[in-house]
Amino acid sequence: GYGNGSFENQTRYLVDSSPQSVAIGDVNNDTRLDIVVANSWSDDVSVLLGYGNGSFAKETRYLVGSSPSSVTVGDFNNDTRLDIVVGNYWSNDVSILLGYGNGYFENQTRYSVGSSPRSVAIGDVNNDTRLDIVVANWGSNDVSVLLGYGNGSFAKETRYLVGSLPSSVTVGDFNNDTRLDIVVGNYWSNDVSILLGYGNGYFENQKSYSVDFYPSSVAIGDVNNDTRLDIVVANQGNDYVSVLLQYNRGAITYAMTLAPGGGSSLRCVVINDLNNDTNLDIVLANYGTNNVGVLFGYGNGSFENQMMLNTGTNSHPISIAVGDFNGDREVDIAVANDGSKRVDMMLGNGRGKFAIQTSYEIGFDTPPLVMASGDFNNDARSEIVLAYDGRDHVDIFVAYNYASFETQIRYSVGSYPYSVAIGDVNNDTRLDIIVANWFSNDVSVLLGYGNGSFENQTKYLVGSLPSSVSIGDFNNDTRLDIVVANQGSKDVSVLVGYGNGSFENQTKYLVGFQPSSVAIGDVNNDTRLDIVVANWGSDDVSILLGYGNGSFENQTRYSVGSSPRSVAIGDVNNDTQLDIVVANDGSDDVSVLLGYGNDSFENQTRYSVGSYPLSVSICDINNDTRLDIIVANEGSDDVSVLLGYGNGSFENQTRYSVGSSPSSVAIGDVNNDTRLDIVVTNSESDDVSILLGYGNGSFETET
Repeated sequence: GYGNGSFENQTRYLVDSSPQSVAIGDVNNDTRLDIVVANSWSDDVSVLLGYGNGSFAKETRYLVGSSPSSVTVGDFNNDTRLDIVVGNYWSNDVSILLGYGNGYFENQTRYSVGSSPRSVAIGDVNNDTRLDIVVANWGSNDVSVLLGYGNGSFAKETRYLVGSLPSSVTVGDFNNDTRLDIVVGNYWSNDVSILLGYGNGYFENQKSYSVDFYPSSVAIGDVNNDTRLDIVVANQGNDYVSVLLQYNRGAITYAMTLAPGGGSSLRCVVINDLNNDTNLDIVLANYGTNNVGVLFGYGNGSFENQMMLNTGTNSHPISIAVGDFNGDREVDIAVANDGSKRVDMMLGNGRGKFAIQTSYEIGFDTPPLVMASGDFNNDARSEIVLAYDGRDHVDIFVAYNYASFETQIRYSVGSYPYSVAIGDVNNDTRLDIIVANWFSNDVSVLLGYGNGSFENQTKYLVGSLPSSVSIGDFNNDTRLDIVVANQGSKDVSVLVGYGNGSFENQTKYLVGFQPSSVAIGDVNNDTRLDIVVANWGSDDVSILLGYGNGSFENQTRYSVGSSPRSVAIGDVNNDTQLDIVVANDGSDDVSVLLGYGNDSFENQTRYSVGSYPLSVSICDINNDTRLDIIVANEGSDDVSVLLGYGNGSFENQTRYSVGSSPSSVAIGDVNNDTRLDIVVTNSESDDVSILLGYGNGSFETET
């Protein structure tokens, strides 16, 4: 999700035959959400491990019972590893698959329930800190409660009568007594049943409330902000949504019917806050019209008409799960499609919409992710190198005289290139390219011929999920070395160079949580290069002082803003000491930490920029000998320019529109007028924006 209730176009993944239900959770303990799908016709579940950027590995399948209809995940044996429970429609049982914590699972253990189990939910219904299972049994018109022993096994079921053909079940505390209760949608009797819990695993007899025709799915949440759980029901028979608002003791005080319009044959409903307004919204699987519907909530129990998200011809979406699949702290949607036998991903980044801009075409519909620039063919013009989101290569754009570029030349690199640096790593006076490859956990080195072309890559292993790369001479041997920030392993890798384009094996140093960006400079004036790292997950920067022999001291950390995404260093107050500038995508600002020159820094000063700043650069763009700050703002589709006063403080930002979702910014003179220009990659509009500089800190409208 974009965080404003709108979503990217879907990404689709093959699973097995007739996927019926989808659940999400981190099944391999890598802090990334994974997907589990129940496949009705093939009698198995598919597990798709997430890479943390919204994409997923190929499925692994596990046998379960006959015609699995519902799936969810939870820790049933208290080993901190997620397990799977599946309701099997034709074999009248549930399958338990205990997880190893690495994405793999034991063979199933099965427990009998009622006839034709259609839906499964989990929760601690007897307050013993162990997860229990509740199953809606379509054929026997009841629910089964299986109490958990906390070791992955369960007691024999206890059953409670509900309405006719129960199709969906969920659990929650409806009467604010700290005991879980059960809510069931009954397809044939057109009502919902509420069973209040005693807190010991037993429940009161049902209370029924009428809804519309053929309720197929039920969800719970506080949709009117009165601190009491309400019920939302998707009705397959007339394509309406029922909203039941409750008051004290779980009784329903008011029911309303919504005719959202546009969808048909509603099969699944989920509620969550999709647009960050603190009001719960509704997500519907519209089986008949092949789309997902989103109804934004007003916070008083009423909702807007639905916005449609297409899932493809004859896709027939049947189940929905929501979560943050790409680590951007925004809600995304996963959809299981019965017709196309695929799982669709709909991702977003919390931004609005902006006018179309004129830019360079990339040549295929894949967003550029990161960028660097340099003169690769010794013609005194800056070329551009781009790495793409999901493509295992980089492109080189060779420059003409006046800020125009030839068609790209493409070179293969590792899997999911995420960051690029350039420099002469083999001392032949020709620029080379170094790429950090997120999925393959390595860096690619492409040696340049000096005419704009490059040798095939050589790859070197680094840590987990390398997110940023930089180069410098760490051991004072006049040969360039490599440093990489590894977001998955909470460290940096240092690869010392031999000066011929090859490198030693990595040495790793611990930093903060989820390091996202790395920069290098001599921050303590000892003529030895040091490392500065922005830690996205811990809201700070790590400083590792260099010994000058290629090794480094343990880190020192300084607090910055929320979710720092990019770091740059330079002397912003003209005292000959290096300072740190950080772009914070969680707080929409930049942090400036002035250096004392002895490896310590002042507390941060923060300056507002645009929405979701992802990339920062510093340079003197107005020729006054004072460093300025340039920031690419993904959420507001612009760049912020903050002119420096030369004393460590900065003017308020000036913003310039670029393409959609700018992800990386670089500075250079692309038209040979001796004035610095700005180049930005735009990940949503799949292009590059160039803002030509006037030399006074202002810029032309983008090209």
